[in-house]
Amino acid sequence: MLALAFVSAAAQRTASPILILVSFDGFRWDYIGRGETPHLTALAARGVRAEGLIPSFPSFTFPNHYTIVTGLSPEHHGVIANTMDDPGWPERFTMAGLTSRDQRWWGGEPMWVTARKQNRRAGSVFWPGSEAAVQGIRPDYWLPFDDEMPNADRVNHLVDLLSLPDAERPSFLTLYFSEVDHVGHDYGPDAPEIPEALRHVDASLGLLEDAIRDLHLGDRATLVVVSDHGMAPVSDQQVIFLDDYLDLSTVEVVEWGELVQLRPRRGTADDISRAIQGRHPSMAVYKREEMPERFHYRANARIPPVLAQAAEGWEITSHARWQSDLERHRKRGGAHGYDPRLKSMHGLFVAAGPGVRRGVVAPEFENIHIYEFLCGILGVKPAKNDGNPAVTRPFRS
Repeated sequence: MLALAFVSAAAQRTASPILILVSFDGFRWDYIGRGETPHLTALAARGVRAEGLIPSFPSFTFPNHYTIVTGLSPEHHGVIANTMDDPGWPERFTMAGLTSRDQRWWGGEPMWVTARKQNRRAGSVFWPGSEAAVQGIRPDYWLPFDDEMPNADRVNHLVDLLSLPDAERPSFLTLYFSEVDHVGHDYGPDAPEIPEALRHVDASLGLLEDAIRDLHLGDRATLVVVSDHGMAPVSDQQVIFLDDYLDLSTVEVVEWGELVQLRPRRGTADDISRAIQGRHPSMAVYKREEMPERFHYRANARIPPVLAQAAEGWEITSHARWQSDLERHRKRGGAHGYDPRLKSMHGLFVAAGPGVRRGVVAPEFENIHIYEFLCGILGVKPAKNDGNPAVTRPFRS
């Protein structure tokens, strides 16, 4: 741990704000009411808590984390799924590996780029996109993603950055925790394993708050705690086998699961759509140009020609993949990726600190509006985005 940097109260009042954006991946909107998160509950009580945070479509990890920091819908920032193809490039984007560090995949302007363009330092202890030089710019301080890093170590890395001298300390920082999402996937959102995961991430938040207090940064630091999506229970009895209706040799399946991406290898998108449309009551099928307007999921060439959306609690797979899952004893308790209107998909928003109103419980809102709020707290000019600053203006004091 770096030596602590102490700043006088007078200097704090004139110094620039510090904004810390924390993600509890997969933290459903109602987890905060389960009595396992005293630090998060206290933070909400002295700030703003939304009744839910509505994810962008699709309700997956990478698209929504990047929407939060850009204010753009996935069709506009280009990260349209956790796994995706671009018609102009040979390689496939995946969450792991070198493709996620290729700036070509990441459009828009994430918050750390906005900050750095306006002479603010930025630091990231994990966030989708932070490993890529978006517009040629990375955070001043960043780490390659390591999902095995313990929660306490993640906090300690961030505290090291907060402990830097004022001229070197980041003004904008991100911190990411994956534990709640992993447990939700393995056991489901109502499983007895969830409370322990909630206690773990809440304790990490407490460690961070203790460090902010010890560093005498409380008058400058605003905490914004979010999640990318919620979680719904799944069942082995709620599985759709796509190869019951479609010859899989005729299609390229870019991603399986709750939202299946399909490109024709032979034939046309119409052929795929005709083969699977209406074949299962829990599977909606759309051609890209027919996607409902509310999804904002048409205007990007990376969006495949045909998409199959599972109903809540269902999964779309093939017989071969399902057999492989059985042989690997894959845990299946919960999933996301469903229609963002579903309450089970709604996430978390809590904010507290200088400039944030106290004791506010706000209606649920869409996560495209967070970027404008972050820019307002940090005092920087936002890049062009899809959000509306009026949505979060009532959160400001």
